[in-house]
Amino acid sequence: MNVQIEESWKQRLQGEFDKPYFQQLTERVRQEYTTTTCYPPGRLIFNAFNLCPFDEVKVVIIGQDPYHEPGQAHGLSFSVQDGVDFPPSLQNIFKEIELDLGVPVPKSGNLERWARQGVLLLNATLTVRAHQANSHALLGWREFTDAAIAALAREREHLVYMLWGGYARGKAYMIDRQRNLVLESVHPSPLSANRGGWFGQHQFSRCNEYLKQQGQQPIQW
Repeated sequence: MNVQIEESWKQRLQGEFDKPYFQQLTERVRQEYTTTTCYPPGRLIFNAFNLCPFDEVKVVIIGQDPYHEPGQAHGLSFSVQDGVDFPPSLQNIFKEIELDLGVPVPKSGNLERWARQGVLLLNATLTVRAHQANSHALLGWREFTDAAIAALAREREHLVYMLWGGYARGKAYMIDRQRNLVLESVHPSPLSANRGGWFGQHQFSRCNEYLKQQGQQPIQW
């Protein structure tokens, strides 16, 4: 199957595209987009991969599924398009960056600027029905995105994995902690963050310090 995705990722994931589950997934997603309103726009489904080639990944941030209200999702976990109000989780991410690094909260919640620096903003499920969180969770996306994480774990080292919340932390078993930095915390959503364990963790400065130790440019959060 010829999937339109950035070439370095295509080389690593071609085996997935040829599996029966992915062909079934493609049919299901096509049917959903034809019969209901879904996000993100079809051309942006693989945006996380397209903006952050395999060999340029420095940091991996795993989300669950796309935002499901109009104008928000554009294929990057936690990110919203320019001019869209910040969802609560993104507000808390920016608050923690300000506390940690002194970086003022930006005017835009569009995190393409992170992706272009090597931050893979990967949702476990890449599509969603409008107004229905997790509505595409069982279509087969997670097998595909797990394969992407596995490819990174197999071929790359000295990456920073930022695992927020129980779902993302469930991916930790795939990562060699001897060869990478794994930063785990509660989810930045208000329900979790306000109970403690999100603010004051200094994840962003710890990430940058590790990257510098590996001779890499830190992320301009």
